[in-house]
Amino acid sequence: LCTAIVRPTISGMIVERRQKTIHAPAEDVFAEIERLGGDGGWPYANVLWRIRGLMDRAVGGVGMRLGRRDPERLRVGDALDFWRVEEVRRPSLLRLRAEMKVPGRAWLQYEVVESATGCRLVQTAFFEPKGLPGLAYWYALYPVHGLIFRGSVRVLARRAVARAGQQAAGALGD
Repeated sequence: LCTAIVRPTISGMIVERRQKTIHAPAEDVFAEIERLGGDGGWPYANVLWRIRGLMDRAVGGVGMRLGRRDPERLRVGDALDFWRVEEVRRPSLLRLRAEMKVPGRAWLQYEVVESATGCRLVQTAFFEPKGLPGLAYWYALYPVHGLIFRGSVRVLARRAVARAGQQAAGALGD
């Protein structure tokens, strides 16, 4: 089950959080998160991410830079399509800051919280709208964001479970 919470905070920041419990080690979940974007694409609705990149490029933004310094690991300062890596704490946190043209400021954050039965993947979109255009932008794209973010969490969870299974099978074969 993937749950979503959307709420404006006191500072005017809009926060949309989705989370899912995953029966896999945090290292496997984070490894899948760290593979986002670049030539490998985005885990869900990659064509919509590419369209967003084209739209950004059309209005003078950076667009999808396609390509990354490394396909498996990210570090602070790396460009990741139209995002910039702002923070990495393995295996618990990845924060990306949007460099695309938006009427405000935006971040996408992934957290992995360990538990007794695996971990919880928390995906949070933060948007600090700039005036009425910013609010209109957020709410106009809300249905698309919901689709993409929900699907991304689901696919990342499935990939992490598969990775954990492969790791376990490999350990048994040794």
